[in-house]
Amino acid sequence: MRERFVRLQELKLLFGEVKHLDNQVRDKVASNNAVEKVFPHSIYVPYDPMVPLYQCTARPFAVPYEYTGWRDETISWKETCYLHGNLNPSPTYRIKGPEALKFLSDTCVNSFSNFPVGTGKHGIMCNEEGLVMMDGVLLRLGEDDFITYWMAPYIAYALQKGNYNAVGENLTGRVFLFQIAGPRSLEVLEAASGDDLHDISFIHHRPSSIDGMEVRVLRLGMAGTLAYELHGRIEDARSVYNAILKAGEPYGIRRLGHRAYMMNHTENGFPQAYYHFPYPWREDKGFAEYLTKIGGATGFNAKFAGSMGQDIRLRYRNPVELGWAGMIKFDHDFVGRKALEKEVANPRRKMVTLVWNTEDIIDIYASQFRPGEPYPHMDSPNHYTFEHGTHTFYADQVLKDGKLIGISSGRAHSFYFREMISLCSIDVEHSAIGNEVVVLWGNPGTRQKEVRAKVSRFPYLRENRNQVVDVSKIPHLARKK
Repeated sequence: MRERFVRLQELKLLFGEVKHLDNQVRDKVASNNAVEKVFPHSIYVPYDPMVPLYQCTARPFAVPYEYTGWRDETISWKETCYLHGNLNPSPTYRIKGPEALKFLSDTCVNSFSNFPVGTGKHGIMCNEEGLVMMDGVLLRLGEDDFITYWMAPYIAYALQKGNYNAVGENLTGRVFLFQIAGPRSLEVLEAASGDDLHDISFIHHRPSSIDGMEVRVLRLGMAGTLAYELHGRIEDARSVYNAILKAGEPYGIRRLGHRAYMMNHTENGFPQAYYHFPYPWREDKGFAEYLTKIGGATGFNAKFAGSMGQDIRLRYRNPVELGWAGMIKFDHDFVGRKALEKEVANPRRKMVTLVWNTEDIIDIYASQFRPGEPYPHMDSPNHYTFEHGTHTFYADQVLKDGKLIGISSGRAHSFYFREMISLCSIDVEHSAIGNEVVVLWGNPGTRQKEVRAKVSRFPYLRENRNQVVDVSKIPHLARKK
């Protein structure tokens, strides 16, 4: 039931360097806490003795699994705000040089005809078949200066493979990334920084400071509602985190644990690699060889669960079926252009939200208490990364009259909407809102359940979207000082 999944040397590139870089920082923060001297706690997030439950992930330390419970934490990005630090260390890769922009244009589906300093993009890199090889955040810091988050290691490989007058620098483990999301997030950041940040438009960024420490504020987030990211030096991580947490207390700030984080991707309608879909890295022999040359990690075992079965190739996606067709611009040549021209002209699938039938979900739960073989359990509010002892990808067949018409992933119990939802790349002819389909629940060879579902809006969370929030209606707290 196990298959070798080629994430290969990613852990080396992303985190291998961190063990060396964070020693001084770890010694400094652990010196004041006896527990941290023996417990591999995150150096980015302060240790809280009231939080006893942690999860060990691919990172070289454990992260808090929950703080106030997943229900409370998931409500925060609609009613108050959250502070999230468990993405650290985020893969961070900086590119500089006269041909840095040309390199990005040649390798990303995005248009760079209008990319001013102080703005950002959702960068998407594909292979020749048009499948997404990697995606993440891309910021322009200067005329020939760019920084990316979660686009390494593939972007590093592409730069090395090309012949460009540009250089790359791996900053992973030297910087932090915090997410602050929810309707009160701007007020919290202004209270923490003493800076009026109303001028930062969606996917724009600029420098600021918190408690005398330099940070970069980016208006972007995965929660769908008003949200920001903070970027800064690893040495300042905990001080900045504590300052935000203190400033957020009057606004009902919550800390987001590892368990609840990916649920906002499903509600918000932002498909996430390693959760909603895998990258096709194993199909690129050159990239596999590049990863091997990095040395160190040997990859890890992953399970493929759900009715889609064990063929990982069925789970790969292109930008169109992920809902990212609007990001693709044919004003330049890029890797995968020919394949995506055909896909955009005649799309086979599109992204929708599925709302699962409540009675069928109850039947799955009830089967655990009945004689005979139960349906595969649905105990967790979602399936995020590590389950059954290893990294597990969940994906289910979506059927209409017994015919496969789509792939469902990212199942999440939305406590806010009181519904079970998932994201689905569905055949276009079956994508009309209200269309009734079936999600086949359960691994092949087990007792499977046909869960009725309805096609619904995408993204599911529609109110107070970050892109359209009018921050002029939010008090300018910094002006009151």
